[in-house]
Amino acid sequence: MTRAALREAVYSCCPTLSRAEARKILDSTFEEITDALLRGESVKLRSFGTFNVRAKRERIGRNPKTGVEATITPRRVLTFKASPVLVAHVNGDAIIPTEDD
Repeated sequence: MTRAALREAVYSCCPTLSRAEARKILDSTFEEITDALLRGESVKLRSFGTFNVRAKRERIGRNPKTGVEATITPRRVLTFKASPVLVAHVNGDAIIPTEDD
């Protein structure tokens, strides 16, 4: 699914919105999520999942083709953990609601 498809979905589910308003809502949502992650906060979307930023330390890695060692610089990585509701939905299982979801 693309950003344009998401925008179209927002526009089609809310008949009172213009296309420009739907774009602004979606872009503002993504911007807020991005800003929270840059601040180091986790982003939990109920019944969808949680995004976190993790810091990885510097380490020595190896090129699997040549075997040459190389230093992998420290960096921050984005992780996502799907909620049990999303996992159940994707697998076609019965969804059991909990108080947290």
